[in-house]
Amino acid sequence: MHNATAQPFPVPTAAGRRDRLSPDAALLFAYGTLQFDAVLEALIGRIPQRVSASAPGWRAASLEGRVYPGLVAAPSSAAPGVLLTDLSRREWTILDAFEDDRYDLREVTLTSGGRGLAYIWPDGEVRDEDWDAEQFRARHLQEYAARCARIAPGLAAEAGQ
Repeated sequence: MHNATAQPFPVPTAAGRRDRLSPDAALLFAYGTLQFDAVLEALIGRIPQRVSASAPGWRAASLEGRVYPGLVAAPSSAAPGVLLTDLSRREWTILDAFEDDRYDLREVTLTSGGRGLAYIWPDGEVRDEDWDAEQFRARHLQEYAARCARIAPGLAAEAGQ
């Protein structure tokens, strides 16, 4: 069970990793906080088109001291999420700057047979239990989205808005 009093209550600051993105940004597989309309609206000012998706061989793991998950290898699992299908280059840049510096952006295969980029958690702080999106919605979403809205102007400025 997630420790509801875990501090700090992290919302990543700009990671400055825009050089990782290819010129032709691909689809983004979102399995954590980026599945929520309030978070996307706060960060990029709109809710992108999306389709339900899952990534076999991966799970959205709870992370120690964080309210957001990490995608980690799990051969007998399939992480549920959504595939964001119409992100602009600017929106990709904002989301990439937002994501925790420890994530590695890699392509994953989806159950639909397609592929998408996903933020993979490398190691450390991984808990045994899966991240619970409904628990996040009930306990943290409102405050998390508000914090995203506060940092979004800086992320947009970095993206050349």
